[in-house]
Amino acid sequence: MHFFRYRDGKLHCEDVDLARVAEKFGTPLYVYSAGTILDHYTRLDAALAPLDHLICYAVKANSNRAILKLLAEAGAGFDIVSGGELYRVLAAGGDAAKCTFAGVGKSSEEIEYALEQGVYSFNVESEAELEYIDRIASTKNLRARIALRANPDVDPHTHEYVSTGSRQNKFGIALDQLPAVYERAAKMRNIEIVGVQMHIGSQITQAEPFASAITKVTPIVRQLKSKYAIKFFSIGGGMGIIYRRALESGSGQWWHEHDPACAGSAFSIRDY
Repeated sequence: MHFFRYRDGKLHCEDVDLARVAEKFGTPLYVYSAGTILDHYTRLDAALAPLDHLICYAVKANSNRAILKLLAEAGAGFDIVSGGELYRVLAAGGDAAKCTFAGVGKSSEEIEYALEQGVYSFNVESEAELEYIDRIASTKNLRARIALRANPDVDPHTHEYVSTGSRQNKFGIALDQLPAVYERAAKMRNIEIVGVQMHIGSQITQAEPFASAITKVTPIVRQLKSKYAIKFFSIGGGMGIIYRRALESGSGQWWHEHDPACAGSAFSIRDY
């Protein structure tokens, strides 16, 4: 659902005549509908209501401060991939304690800044990055909360260039190696294990890949919860922009398919 409509042959965003906006500000011009953004957010939030969850908006999608402020006020968390994105979230009134720091290129300065601001979790891509974060945290006399990124080796049914969750992709840690890396993390003085993360790809327009990935990762999640009392399982991945009317963005049926897969591990699900 969106709030762009024609009235008397004139395109409106909610109740605003866009021709008048163009006259005032000139073109090209980007106009966003707060009503549309909130509608999609609240529908997804409602679909996940049976689970303890936090929806983290990917700031890289659009870092406009007005949009960040809108989502922060709605209770959203934020998925960041840089120190600059964290700065924008905080400037917009967002809560660092609801931010997860993802991405493969975190600099030492960005990690230090995120630690100082108290981000909820670092999504760790590899054992080498885990050691890197531990070393930086030790210089600040702080503990870094982390979630290792699992690679579930599933087909996300998307373009190969935006697939990130199969064994052929360079992202994350293979499931058979994951327990050993967590064991190492548990021995690091400046690391606190808080979750498990996965991200299987972008522009995904089917629920099945998520269900398949959750089913594969859940047994390990249960083990880690028992051993390390982890708090969340992040079912990351990008729901695709819906170009066909047959697929309604934000529809509850998206998530009903894999509710059973989540049920056994739903101590907390955090979605990106």
